[in-house]
Amino acid sequence: MKIAIVGSTGQLGTDLMKVFQDEHEVIGLTHQDIEVTDSDSCLILRKHHPDIIINTAAFHKTDQCEEEPLKTFSVNAIGARNIATMSKEIKATTIFISTDFVFDGSKNEPYTEDDAPNPINTYGISKLAGELYTKQNPKHYILRLASLFGVAGASGKGGNFVETMITKAKRNETINVVDDMWMSPTYTKDAATTLKKIIESKLPFGTYHATNQGYCTWFQFAKEIFKITGINPTLTPIKTEQLKMKAERPRFSALKSIKLPKYGIQMGGWKQALRDYLIEKGHIHANQPRE
Repeated sequence: MKIAIVGSTGQLGTDLMKVFQDEHEVIGLTHQDIEVTDSDSCLILRKHHPDIIINTAAFHKTDQCEEEPLKTFSVNAIGARNIATMSKEIKATTIFISTDFVFDGSKNEPYTEDDAPNPINTYGISKLAGELYTKQNPKHYILRLASLFGVAGASGKGGNFVETMITKAKRNETINVVDDMWMSPTYTKDAATTLKKIIESKLPFGTYHATNQGYCTWFQFAKEIFKITGINPTLTPIKTEQLKMKAERPRFSALKSIKLPKYGIQMGGWKQALRDYLIEKGHIHANQPRE
């Protein structure tokens, strides 16, 4: 298959390039190659004529999204519309990467594909709009991911949560992390591998949750990072209100898939995924004993 990856050098895009390139013809498109907010720029897809277009382009600085709603919707909603429109024209399958932030967090247990979205911040609203635009192409997959960490790091965010924690610890900084916000940490390599299985297995079109299994608070995630790496910083749990963030966040946005297991696709637990990531990044050795 011929697969175009929009945002090919991003945290997820980098791993998508790696998992697809051995068995498929892959076209990596960076921000320099395509501007999803500009329909004329998207004409490059007509030239390449791929079978599948994976759109990882996103404006995801959640607090900044509150201050810049026009930019947020241009990228996350209009961008999705432009990609879906072009995909439909060239009869390609569209894949849109969405988020756990389409939910409001009030369920207090993991959200499945059957739960109704109800976003509570501009980022989540824009991504839900992107999902709806993506559905205008009948040949679509919407993949909801969450709390990503990958070797390439997030563009514009300066790495990811794991790297931030390790850097702060090595500088002997006191680390405060929220302990009242629950999520599903997800390794981009696992998410990319799962998407490859979805495509190659020709699963029915629709929406899928693809996060590592289980969930934790950000504080618990930080604790596990330090436990595995053997670093022992001063780590303090705090409440979300103490951060005074501009955007409201869902307090419980863990995801789980009830659809993928039906097709024999199961993602591993987040603790193992974190360990795999730390090995890949060289923070620990593969033969390092487990506690």
